[in-house]
Amino acid sequence: MMQNLMVMKLWAQAKLQRFVRDERGDVNIVSIVVLIGIAVLLAIVFKDAIGELLSNLLETISGNATDAVNTPAGGGATVPTGD
Repeated sequence: MMQNLMVMKLWAQAKLQRFVRDERGDVNIVSIVVLIGIAVLLAIVFKDAIGELLSNLLETISGNATDAVNTPAGGGATVPTGD
């Protein structure tokens, strides 16, 4: 039983050391962090412009939705009677 535990311990240590030495994912992590940093900086720099854009967009959507609800069925178009 004790020998099995020692084998498992050595196996786990070897796996951990191999994981620590493996550097394949480092470049991807660094690039993701840099891109997130750039996105945050752009959001800070253009905060006012982004807020104004979103405000205008929401006002437009709200106005169009109100117009759609208040417009009579058929969109106010006349239907030919065939006279």
